[in-house]
Amino acid sequence: MIDKNLVREIIAKRVAKEFKDGDVVNLGIGLPTEVANYIDKDVEVILQSENGFIGLGPAPEEGKEDKDLVNAGGKYVTMMPGGACFDSAMSFAIIRGGHVDATVLGALQVDEEGNLANWMIPGKMVPGMGGAMDLVVGAKKVIVAMEHTAKGAPKILKRCTLPLTAAKEVNLIVTEMGVIEVTDKGLVLKEIAPNTTVEEVIAATEANLIISEDLKVMEL
Repeated sequence: MIDKNLVREIIAKRVAKEFKDGDVVNLGIGLPTEVANYIDKDVEVILQSENGFIGLGPAPEEGKEDKDLVNAGGKYVTMMPGGACFDSAMSFAIIRGGHVDATVLGALQVDEEGNLANWMIPGKMVPGMGGAMDLVVGAKKVIVAMEHTAKGAPKILKRCTLPLTAAKEVNLIVTEMGVIEVTDKGLVLKEIAPNTTVEEVIAATEANLIISEDLKVMEL
């Protein structure tokens, strides 16, 4: 079994390769925030934080945290030169106005149609969905960054069983096992992780997978 921290690193590193110069990207709470630590220094990406600033940088060094600077998940972050702070109204005007090129979110479930369920489980003492509903509809590209299974149970399903955050909005799924594109024909397995077989990915996925003719090994 792969170490959980290594799993998160694999996913975050691969997601970071999806961006190009000039992209405005929103990173959701949890695993997606770690993507900021792996963006290529030669690629100029503008990271937007839902709680009210643009120019999000990587996590600060231990002992150098600014207690007044946190992301939407309450984790300490840094701000890049030229960053700016604003209120929630401006933050959501950016999101709802279609100015975000890509958003990266975690998920509890994703299905063959690109439906997304990432609400927290009802009855638990945890936050609600936050701005996820706005982000998945407002962003031009929706990337789900998540572990492939939960306690051995598939998270990529034929149909979501939990309440939906959004319908048919997911474009790409990145897990520690591979990269899956959501298409009109179904879910296409485009890449698999090193030392992983197609059979292992299929066994860990409830949804039907179309194996790409150009299947590649994930670059990390």
